[in-house]
Amino acid sequence: MESPSAGQRSAEQGSWQWDDAGGAGGTPGDVVGGGGEGPRLGRRGLLVGAGVLAGGAALWAFGRSARTAPPTPRPTAAEGPAPAWTYRGAEAMAPERLADRPDRPLFPSRTRLVVLDPASGAPARLITFDQPRPYPPSGPDSMGSVVFGPDRLFTTFQGRIESRHLTDPGGDWSLPLPEESGRGSVQLAGCDGGTLYGSVLNYGSTTTTSPDTKVFAIRVSDRSVLWSRPFGAGENLLAPVTAAPGLLLCRRRAGERTEVVVRDATDARELWKAPADENLRWYTPGPENIYVPDGTGGVRALAPNGESRWTAGPAAGEQWRALPPVADDARVYVPRDNGLLTGHDAATGRQVWSYRLPFPLDVRSQPLVAKGVLYVPGPAAGGVWAIDAATGRQLWTFRDGIPGKDVWSLAADDTHLYAGHDDALHALPLGAN
Repeated sequence: MESPSAGQRSAEQGSWQWDDAGGAGGTPGDVVGGGGEGPRLGRRGLLVGAGVLAGGAALWAFGRSARTAPPTPRPTAAEGPAPAWTYRGAEAMAPERLADRPDRPLFPSRTRLVVLDPASGAPARLITFDQPRPYPPSGPDSMGSVVFGPDRLFTTFQGRIESRHLTDPGGDWSLPLPEESGRGSVQLAGCDGGTLYGSVLNYGSTTTTSPDTKVFAIRVSDRSVLWSRPFGAGENLLAPVTAAPGLLLCRRRAGERTEVVVRDATDARELWKAPADENLRWYTPGPENIYVPDGTGGVRALAPNGESRWTAGPAAGEQWRALPPVADDARVYVPRDNGLLTGHDAATGRQVWSYRLPFPLDVRSQPLVAKGVLYVPGPAAGGVWAIDAATGRQLWTFRDGIPGKDVWSLAADDTHLYAGHDDALHALPLGAN
């Protein structure tokens, strides 16, 4: 990912401007195996002839020094399943700008977002920015607050909610929030089916640290506000907001204490709360439990009623920290910063397998589980690793041979795994192939 210059930081980012793929913004003609107007490179030409990508690694909030020179990228030989198609962007990817993990191929960068056709990789819509915003994104009007719903996405700009259909420009709309929701900065937390959840932060003239917060729910089909109610100081919706169908997930801070709070999605009334260790530095909603840090570097499983079911942390003499896990109906999969993966029974926490990766992991390495396979993204040269979710057995590794600096990002639909880094996004077969 490219590191912005000072001039770029002051000139990037703004409201959404949506154009068809053939509009003035232009469509990159760099799709292999489908779409685009430029030359279609073969797989061998793509993998062998790719040049060194421009730009430095982006600065991540959890701490990479701006004075530290990025390592020189080292090409690797291509291996693994053949992509159905490969898209090459005009800029490096910026996946951290998306609040949710998409369920379709999207290529976000610093200045635009390209929606791709799942079958061919051809650009379906192009999103560009027309007004300057600070970089990196940090506020509610930044691209980092993008939320996905069925066939559309939502963002905010100047107190309005903007909704854009992913393929049909005629389905776009913009909605000013009603007076009862407040007139502050709007932040979106998630979309559960046909309901969009968010909050309005109203900073009064006498305080800059404790905003008056109102949360709201909007029915997407008719854009009506289902409910709007105030939150106490120090509480906010988390994203993704839904802990389970009908439940909203929140974090509350009171002095040095942090709590995880679950509310009813129909009216936002509080159902239960539980202590949140390590300042709730991450959380994962799963089909069976809500997973949070346990205070020792491990994982705690909370039942849907807030009771603690089990914990799995470092044993005596071990030094590791759990990263955000992923879960399916049977198991939860815990990546550790030392590169070890563990699979646990979701009901009991019993470890059923472990697998050691040849590289360490950090918060950018966000695994994905689909159709019985756990996909783990590594650094650009490390590739994407497919692990059998039931046994922990390695199935395959995908490397594209393209030099890069970024960690792989993953998304999936019912057919493909979409794996990308730097300026490349590949559609890989989903499953154990």
